[in-house]
Amino acid sequence: MYNAYVMLNKFTDLPVKKLPPAPPIIKLLGPSFIILGLGLGSGEVVLWPYLASQYGLGLIWGAILGLSLQFIINLEIERYTLAYGESIFVGYARKWRRLPLWFLISTFIPWMWPGIAAASASLVGHVFGISEIQYIGIGFLVVMGLILSLGPVLYKTVESLQKGLILIGVPSIMVISVWLAQPADWGAAVAGLVGQGEGFWWLPAGISLAAFLAALAYSGAGGNLNLAQSFYIKEKGFGMGRYAGRITGLITGTTHENVSLEGHRFTITPDSIATFKLWWRRINIEHFVVFWLTGSITIVLLSLLAYTTVFKAGGTTATFAFVIAEAGVIGERLLPAVGTFFLLVVALTLFGTQLTVFDASSRIIAENAVLAAPNKLRSHHIRPLYIWCFGVLLYGHTSVYGRFYPATAAHNLGCRAQRLCHVCALWTNIMAQYDSPTPANWSQFLANSGSSYRLSVLWCV
Repeated sequence: MYNAYVMLNKFTDLPVKKLPPAPPIIKLLGPSFIILGLGLGSGEVVLWPYLASQYGLGLIWGAILGLSLQFIINLEIERYTLAYGESIFVGYARKWRRLPLWFLISTFIPWMWPGIAAASASLVGHVFGISEIQYIGIGFLVVMGLILSLGPVLYKTVESLQKGLILIGVPSIMVISVWLAQPADWGAAVAGLVGQGEGFWWLPAGISLAAFLAALAYSGAGGNLNLAQSFYIKEKGFGMGRYAGRITGLITGTTHENVSLEGHRFTITPDSIATFKLWWRRINIEHFVVFWLTGSITIVLLSLLAYTTVFKAGGTTATFAFVIAEAGVIGERLLPAVGTFFLLVVALTLFGTQLTVFDASSRIIAENAVLAAPNKLRSHHIRPLYIWCFGVLLYGHTSVYGRFYPATAAHNLGCRAQRLCHVCALWTNIMAQYDSPTPANWSQFLANSGSSYRLSVLWCV
């Protein structure tokens, strides 16, 4: 089957199967929790709350704008997999045979550094008074490896973890924010949604444009990690993804499923188009509620909490020392235990983000390695390649932990990767839509305009 795939250039050459019926929305919940969890380790936890602590809540409109644009792009990624049952990377490779090499490089380099695990370890070390945080970080990395290795199906392991962390973290932050915020603070948050700050509209004087654009670009997941949404909806069984295999547990997975790169198409009939539109409507609702609405609430509440506690006193840099200072004020105003609980919630959130980065980046590297070497590798190599990539990333993280972290270089490459993946997602869908149903015209228009705006932002970062 894979040899046939290598020769495929047209989407009409895909084997035909029936489009499965769309289940109730409640059964579709899952993939958006994962992509939301990927974003919690950057923009939601640090960047936007830091900006709110320095300049007030008049900037919060940017967070909602960035998240909205990413919501539109994510749906473009989902639409392709929904219609064809294969990852967006396979669609890219159909059009640009050398593109997998770019995804190999632009995924490995930005995400090979243990920055998120280090941040989680530093918060836990502060809570328990441990100065040798590198050992905590290495321990966290080992635990992440065990979690990903022991689950029966890899996707279910990641989904269950992120669901649990988000369902604990978001309500906790909401309670603390409501408890501490004054009516004037809520008024400032509402005004900030339309760009009105304290003595400015849209952008305050003196703000670093690079910092603002970085926060805008990383509202949600960043770099190539958005594209991993394609894997998750496929393994959840959305649309034609029902016929694709899943990566089973690395140790405990007793039954290895047949993971195929090649997808399927369905015959275009009035019934199949109606079924596709129902799928499309329901995954729009799922992604809107979980990713956009929950993500927006989280960013606003974390920014409100930062504004309420450490406005004009949160430090000069957007580091996790700022989060520690915030927790100190929470402890002073409420109870010390509440401040400690806040730090632990943030640490657990970062732990989940790093684990999901492991999974997403390993999937991207493994699949693109197969796509980059079609004459030497086959679909059945994806699982062992995933294990190898996961092991290399885990070893690399533990080896370089605490030594150096070239954040600027990694961030710049991540932004460039994000520019390209947005262009590719739209172009692949445009080229494929001759043979598949498309969403309503307004969605396609928003996807194109949203991508253009986001690309212009990323180009400046």
